[in-house]
Amino acid sequence: MPRIATPPDGSASAGASGAALHYRALESLYASAPVNALFESRLEVVGEGHARIHFTVDERVFHAAGAAHGTIYFKMLDDAAFYAANSLVSDRFLLTTAFNLHFTAPVRSGKVIAEGRWISGKRRVFIAEAHLTDETGEEIGRGTGTFLRSHIALSGLPGYRIEG
Repeated sequence: MPRIATPPDGSASAGASGAALHYRALESLYASAPVNALFESRLEVVGEGHARIHFTVDERVFHAAGAAHGTIYFKMLDDAAFYAANSLVSDRFLLTTAFNLHFTAPVRSGKVIAEGRWISGKRRVFIAEAHLTDETGEEIGRGTGTFLRSHIALSGLPGYRIEG
């Protein structure tokens, strides 16, 4: 269900190589976050307004009934939507201000992909959606988030490294 949307003015798309450098720096930022050491996961910023997180579900994230706890759904959906939106903003870190989550199926183990896409927003507030699919391609969750441009400069964050 791809959407066609016009990216915000002044987005990371100013130059193809500049955008790619920004995407790799966002991937580095994700990898550097201490919380991500708790999960076997990897961010892939696919392009403007589009991000994927590849991760594995196992018993370490189970609730008492033996399936993935909702916290893993939220974390991965929020992160995928967040990075899809932040791929359009190369100067500031975005903050999640709201996130609506729908559980559509339980998952007990295996590889899962959280795929996020920017929907709208051009200046200060951005909206992005994400969905989770298990390794068979079945949707197991989806969500929509609202993200606000903060005063935190990406360039000031130790994990955000532009290499080129």
